[in-house]
Amino acid sequence: MLPKHYTNEKTGISYTLHGDYYLPDLVLPEQEDNRPIGKWGNLRKSYLQHHKKAFYNYLVSNLTLHTHLADVDEQARDMFDTLTEQMKESEGITEELKEQNQLEWVGRMNNIRERANEIVCSELIYA
Repeated sequence: MLPKHYTNEKTGISYTLHGDYYLPDLVLPEQEDNRPIGKWGNLRKSYLQHHKKAFYNYLVSNLTLHTHLADVDEQARDMFDTLTEQMKESEGITEELKEQNQLEWVGRMNNIRERANEIVCSELIYA
C-alpha cells in the first residue's frame, strides 16, 4: 500500500496520491491586489488571450495579470470620463439642452460615449 502523502527529500516538494499517481501539492500565493477588474479590464484580458498570448502567459506566470488588468481598468475609466466631459463641453451639450430636448440630448450623448469608447479601446485596450 502506497502512502497518501510523501515529501521528496531533494526538492522539498510534497506530493499527494490521487488514484495511481502522485501529484505535487502546489499552492498559489495569496493575491494582495483585490481591486475590481471591471469592463475595461475584461476587454483587455480577452484581447491579450487572443492576440498577445506570449505577454498574457508572461503576466500569468509572474502572478501580475490581475494587477495589470486592474491598472488598465482604472486608466480606461479615467480616460473615458475625461474624454466624455471634454467632448460635452466642446459640443455645447448642457443640462439646459437636456431639459429642452431630451431626445436630442440622449442622441448626442450616445454619440459622444461611442467616440470616447473607440478612443479608449484603441489607445489602451488594444495597444
